[in-house]
Amino acid sequence: MKFRSVSVSATSTPPRVTPPKRFSMRVAEWLLDSPRLGENANVKHLAGRLLKQPAREGVVAAQSRLGQLMCRECGNARDRRIGQDLLRQAARAGDRRAQQELGLIED
Repeated sequence: MKFRSVSVSATSTPPRVTPPKRFSMRVAEWLLDSPRLGENANVKHLAGRLLKQPAREGVVAAQSRLGQLMCRECGNARDRRIGQDLLRQAARAGDRRAQQELGLIED
């Protein structure tokens, strides 16, 4: 019995497709900016989770929105401190919202 040889491309694992950062950013911003959904604590939690990875990767808008969310909505000091750090990073990068939010917090 003769076996066919399998090509290398068929046996190698396909490259991982990473979801674009912008998609999760857009969904999170839509959730937070929606008048009815943006007030729900569960929606804010979901939006924060969607913003977390882009903020870690250095996306300034994600750092700004997640920092604002953490400073305003989180009940413990550790999360507020992390939020302020994110706002500082975004403010250093030139984000106006982050600069204004930091001005309100530090005054």
